[in-house]
Formats: sequence, structure tokens, C-alpha cells
Amino acid sequence: MESEIAPVMTTYWEKAEFPFHVVPKLAELRIAGGTIKGYGCPGMSITGSAIATAEVARVDASCSTFILVHSSLAMLTIAMCGSEEQKHKYLPYLAELKAVACWALTEPDYGSDASSLRTTATKVDGGWILDGQKRWIGNSTFADVLVIFARNTSTSQINGYIVRKNAPGLSVSKIENKIGLRMVQNGDILMRRVFVPDEDRLPGVNSFHDTNKVLAISRVMVAWQPIGISMGIYDMCNRYLKERKQFGAPLAAFQINQQKLVQMLGNVQAMILVGWRLCKLYEKGDMTIGQAGLAKSWITLRARETAALGRELLGGNGILADFLVGKAFCDLEPIYTYEGTYDINTLVTAREITGIASFKPVVAQSRL
Repeated sequence: MESEIAPVMTTYWEKAEFPFHVVPKLAELRIAGGTIKGYGCPGMSITGSAIATAEVARVDASCSTFILVHSSLAMLTIAMCGSEEQKHKYLPYLAELKAVACWALTEPDYGSDASSLRTTATKVDGGWILDGQKRWIGNSTFADVLVIFARNTSTSQINGYIVRKNAPGLSVSKIENKIGLRMVQNGDILMRRVFVPDEDRLPGVNSFHDTNKVLAISRVMVAWQPIGISMGIYDMCNRYLKERKQFGAPLAAFQINQQKLVQMLGNVQAMILVGWRLCKLYEKGDMTIGQAGLAKSWITLRARETAALGRELLGGNGILADFLVGKAFCDLEPIYTYEGTYDINTLVTAREITGIASFKPVVAQSRL
């Protein structure tokens, strides 16, 4: 990451373009497929996969998100919910990044309330017809394989489908003017009577509950992204304060700067411990959705604070992408929101500890 990505990431981040020429280098890391065993995948522990996620994010959050969407969402859905034929057909190529995948759940009108999605799947002879829209889908503008979730018109349950690039009726447009993760190509997907053969219907996705099984693991990975970003911010600030001088002394010699640096280090260490604990709970089979929600929300909150401190320490250079911190400051914002916003994740945890769900507002009733 430091030798291949760091030298080019600012240029591509500024242009909001993805550096496709580095994909073979990312493939050589052998981290695509993460925890999946067999089918040419690395079969790492969830802790090992999480640490790899953090190390990539430490240098560049966009590359980390590219791999996370491809690996911990799309590939993992095929591994957990696909047939043996689908696993053998898709996973080996995806593990080598010879093909790129995306994962499409969110819609223009349904983000946090994703289970209410409106994209439909209608059964026809030999397959299914998909109609609807998806939004904010990372990798979608160039993905070879699209994992799409749609509501079965016969059962009203959410099912999963594998759609191929350039399928008739499928169109994708890039979302412009993002302030964060600018290298990630998020897109709007439009499906007008897209035919999906029966062989590409994911047999293990029969309700939103099945989708949540994938999200539980990917939320662990997402929690480690801000950990990695914060590590990178701390590294940059520690080095910068020692090298830059003002008033005849290194910035590291000033007490207020030392205090901020120590606060950042404390945040990073606490975040790592929370993320590590979450991984160990998952490996034991004890992790709950509330614990994952708490970790993701709390870690991203601390990362935001760490980035703000780092931006202060760098002064004017703190707003330049070249110095990493300003770029990381912006990249954290979409991570604070996706895979469950801070507020939604806290409510998931609160439902678990109180037994009371508070997602939907109580409709006031008149006494008259």
C-alpha cells in the first residue's frame, strides 16, 4: 500500500477516479475473499481479515472500501447464500480480482429502512425479471458481477440475484460531487426488465434475515476501517510534529500539541481493543447484532474525533489531501454513515439492551 498506492492516491482522489492499474497489485495482497474458505479464497480468521482491512485503510480508505464491497459483501453473500455451482463459478475469479463485484441493497428511498426496498423480482419461464433502482452502490460503474436484492412478487420476501455486467435493461450512472471516498465509484443502478436466469438466483437468500447474516460480518470489517484510518492519521501527525518547526522549535515540543497527540493515541488503542473484542466474540459464535452496532458506531465516532485533532495539528497543511489527514477527514464521513448510520446502529444496540425497538416514530392519536 505504501509503495504502490500512497504515491498516486491523492491524484486519483482529486479527480474522483479509480486507479484501475493498481488492481493487480491489490490482487497480489491475497486478501479478497477474506474469511471464505476454499474456492481459491484466503480463508483467514475474521481477526486476520479485520487487521488486513485496517492496514489497507491506514494508507487509503477508498481502496479499503473497494475491497470491502467486493469481498465482505458481494463475495461473502455468494459464499454464504450461493449454490455450490455458483461458488465454483464466481468465487475463484473474484478472489484473484480478475473480475470485480458490487453489492446492491440500498435504494433511492430506502437507506436505513433497507428492508422496505421496492425493487421487484417476478418469476418467468427460466428465470426472473428484475425492475427497480439502487443507489450509492460502490464499484457499480465498472463491476462485472452485481449482487442484487429484490422483493419476490409472489412471496413478498427479499431474494438475492447475481446480475452480469451489460445485461439488457441494466444501466449504471456515477454519483458525482462526493466529498469523501472520492476514488470509490458509487453509482445509481436502474433495472428495466432485467432477465436473470434461474441459475443466478441465490438460493440462500429468502428473507431480509438472510441479508443480515452477511451484514453482521461486513459490519465487523467496516468497524476496522476507521481504526486503520485513525492509525494513518496518528502516524502522519507524529511524524509531522517532529519535522515541522515554528518559533524556533519542533511542533512536537509544544505542550498542547503533545496533549492532542496522546489523546489521538488513546483513541486508536481503545478503538483497536473494541474491534479486537468484537472479532473474538464473532469467532466464538457469541457476537450479537447489537454488539456489532455498538462497535461500529462508537469506533466511527472516536475516529471522527481523532481526525479533527489531526487536522488541527497540521494547521494549514491539514486541509491538503497531500498530507493525508484532510483526505482521511473527508473519507471518514461516508464510513460514519454506511453499513448503518451512527444513530441507527446505536438504536440497534439500544433495542438489544432494553428490549424496546424505537426505529419507527409513534404516531400520535387524537383524544377526541
